[in-house]
Order: sequence, then structure tokens, then C-alpha cells
Amino acid sequence: MRKIFVIISLSLGLLSNAQTSIDNQYESARAFMMQGDFSNAVAGFNKIIKDNPDFAPAIKDLCFTYILRNDYVNAYQTIAPLIDKGSADEHAYQLLGMVYKSLDEFKKAEKMYKTALKKFPNSGVLYNEYGEMLFANNQPTNAIKQWEAGIQSDPNYSGNYYNAAKYYVNSKDKVWSILYGETFLNLESYSRRTAEIKSVLLSSYKKFYTLPDIYKDQNTKNEFVKTFLDEMANFAHTNNNQAVNTTSLIAMRQKIAENWQALYAEKMPYRLFQYQQQLVKEGNFEAYNQWLFGETVSAADFESWKKSNTSKLQQFEEYQRGRVYKVPADQYYQTKIK
Repeated sequence: MRKIFVIISLSLGLLSNAQTSIDNQYESARAFMMQGDFSNAVAGFNKIIKDNPDFAPAIKDLCFTYILRNDYVNAYQTIAPLIDKGSADEHAYQLLGMVYKSLDEFKKAEKMYKTALKKFPNSGVLYNEYGEMLFANNQPTNAIKQWEAGIQSDPNYSGNYYNAAKYYVNSKDKVWSILYGETFLNLESYSRRTAEIKSVLLSSYKKFYTLPDIYKDQNTKNEFVKTFLDEMANFAHTNNNQAVNTTSLIAMRQKIAENWQALYAEKMPYRLFQYQQQLVKEGNFEAYNQWLFGETVSAADFESWKKSNTSKLQQFEEYQRGRVYKVPADQYYQTKIK
């Protein structure tokens, strides 16, 4: 019995050492990839795959390295066998989609996304990239369907909010450019896309101040939208673009958040309004809105505010970085586009 135990222990030790070796090689190859040393990264991943043909992380990263090198033929030849085996995850399909898009293989990409979404119906990243491909091929109405499906099925993936906010700011239905834009900014607060969506958000609010017929153009058959519009109409009807500044936005948005929590939250709970009200109670609402709008409205005024409110901004930024913003799965109020 002791002999058998020793043999088993030795076998487990060898397996453990082998796995450690693979892990070390993999991390080394990934480091080369992250540093932009693609030649050494390719060599490293290929060595791992030669010795371990089913090691999917190395296969996917090799494909991505080829994409970074604009070598789409090798990228395809790397990832396609993993897909064909039937055991690929959503990331593998994402990579194949990137290859198809780079090769302008629209029909193949569309077929692949449909197949992938049947396997991964809650994949926000696949809905997002399918929508981006459709939008790039002049199908904006079909693209927004995918982004909406992504928001509904995977509400904490930021990419669909990003694209949807940009879509709606140029449509009649601008309520969702406001709500999706601000949701995106809380999910992805510090990225290269943050400043862009802050501008979209401010532009969306300005339209409610300056376009007299904007309320008529919204989808008032949707109870959630109608309720939000009724609240907006109490404040944003001046038809004066100059009235849209950080101070006026703070006053309006605070009142809407308070009213929503008091009057509508039981029937239509919404994380964004709940979060705004939480910020009010904790004394962070002014700094939050300055972070959202201040620099976009007026860089000079924002600098002046920061000098006078250093502790407020620091308190908010510490709070913001210390929390994880999560959208509940049952708070989708957009009417599906048919």
C-alpha cells in the first residue's frame, strides 16, 4: 500500500511540476506580448502549443498576437481549429470575429456571431462586437438591436452602453443617450472613452433644454420613459442653451433622483437614480456632477471649482475608486426594437 502511495505522490508531483512549467512559459510569452515584442511572444506561445496542443489560453493569445501584428491569415489558422472542436469559449469567438472584421468577411462574421450567441446568449461582448460590425456595414438599426440585447442580457458590460449612447444622441429617442451614457460612465469611469461619453451626456441634456419638440419625439408609450420625461419637463424647458451649466444640472438632477426614489422606485427601481440619491445623502453629489460635467461645460470654471473644493473632489474620487458599480439584471426598461 505504501508503495502505491509513493508512486501516486510522485505522479502528482510530476504533474504539478509540469503545470508549473507551462504556467511559467505562458506568463513569459504573455509578458512579451504585453511589451510589444511580438516575435518572442509568437515563439513562446508556439512552443507551449507544440507541447500542449489543447492549452486554449496560449492558442487564444497567439491568435491575438497575430492580430496585433496585422497577420490575419495566421490569426485565423490559429483560432479556427479551436472553434471547430466545439469547446471554444466566448473569447475565442470574439477573436474570430476580430479576424473576420479585419478581413472584411462580413457574411462569415455575421454567421459566426449568430452561432456564438446561440452558445453564449448572455455574452455582452459578443452582442457589442456584432453590433459594431453591423454599424460599420451601414446597418445602424440592426446594430442597436444587438447593443440593446447586450444591455438586457449582460447589464454590467460597459461596451453596449457606450455604443448605444452614441447611437441615441443622434436619434429622436434621446432619453436613452442620457441614461445609457451615465451608466457607462459609472461602469467605465477612467478610460480613453470616458471624455467622449461625457460630451455625449452633456449634448443630450442640452437638447432637452433647446429643442422645443423633443418631448413629442420620445417614446411616451413606455411608462419608464414617460415618467422620466415628466420629471425632466419640470426643469428643462427654458429653451436657453446658456442655462445648461453644471450648477443648473446639479439642481435638476438632484430633484429628479429624489422624486424617483420617493415616488417611483417601488414600481420602477433604477440603479442610476438610486446611486445618485446615495451620493446626495453622503455629500458627494456635487463633486460627482462636477466630475461628470464640469470640464466639458467649462474647463476654466471647473479648475476654479477644484481649487475651492479640493477635499470634496478627493473624497468623491476615493469613494468612486473604492466601489464597484453594478446594474441589477431586472432593471431593463427599454422597449425592444422590432
